[in-house]
Amino acid sequence: MKPRYWMKPAAHAILLLGSAVMLFPFIWSLCTSLKNLNEVFTYPPKFLGEHLKFSNYLHMTDRFPFDLFFFNTLKITVIVVVFQLVTSSMAGYVFARLRFRFRDGLFGLYLATLMVPAQVTMIPTFLLMKFYGLLDTHWSLILPGLVSAFGTFLLRQFFSTIPGALEEAAKIDGCTPFGIYWRIFVPLSKPALATLGIFITMGTWNDFVNPLVFLSSMKKMTLTLGLANMQGLYSTDWPGLMAATVITVLPILIVFLLAQDLFVRGVTLSGLKGE
Repeated sequence: MKPRYWMKPAAHAILLLGSAVMLFPFIWSLCTSLKNLNEVFTYPPKFLGEHLKFSNYLHMTDRFPFDLFFFNTLKITVIVVVFQLVTSSMAGYVFARLRFRFRDGLFGLYLATLMVPAQVTMIPTFLLMKFYGLLDTHWSLILPGLVSAFGTFLLRQFFSTIPGALEEAAKIDGCTPFGIYWRIFVPLSKPALATLGIFITMGTWNDFVNPLVFLSSMKKMTLTLGLANMQGLYSTDWPGLMAATVITVLPILIVFLLAQDLFVRGVTLSGLKGE
């Protein structure tokens, strides 16, 4: 069968078109952040104005505490990422390597929680936070994110690919189950941990619904909720809002670019079947 030489260029063209569609909103936001307010509404629209207004980035904090929003989001994200990586990796190791009664059944129940929409558990979570006096605190966003069924599943699949000979050799050397987990499985699972870390970072950093439900005071708001409050009732500083949006997107973009190799390896290897 003759190779179809047109398929590769066609695939590249489709990927380039898809990339352009995905990048266009960010590029438009970046260009809008460098205009003045009048240039935003000019017709026909232009990508850039006559003069680039970098001052929009300097005046973001004039009306809203954008730096406080950024710090709040960073604090919540770091805590959730660290704790969820620890809990997911431990649970994944237990379900992948330790033998105990009803292990598969418990793992199935654990995965069944993925089928429950987040909206179903939102009201019970709200009532719990209200009962314990955690509404309008960052704990209401941190505590529900400390564990993850998806993270446990991802790392369990990756741990299943690690050869059992390494585990047996460690047992002969006198390693405890925790020692095997910490000294062997964690160092070998950097791609999967990086993949899960990126997913957690994106989900926590971009979360809008939970801050909207649990937070009310300005000083507790995250970036997404702060951006929504930057839209005025009668007028909106669109260049300033777009400047804040660009700053909000950059950390996620930097994290992904730095960890993209580990991300690809983690997604690939976590679907393999170990012996």
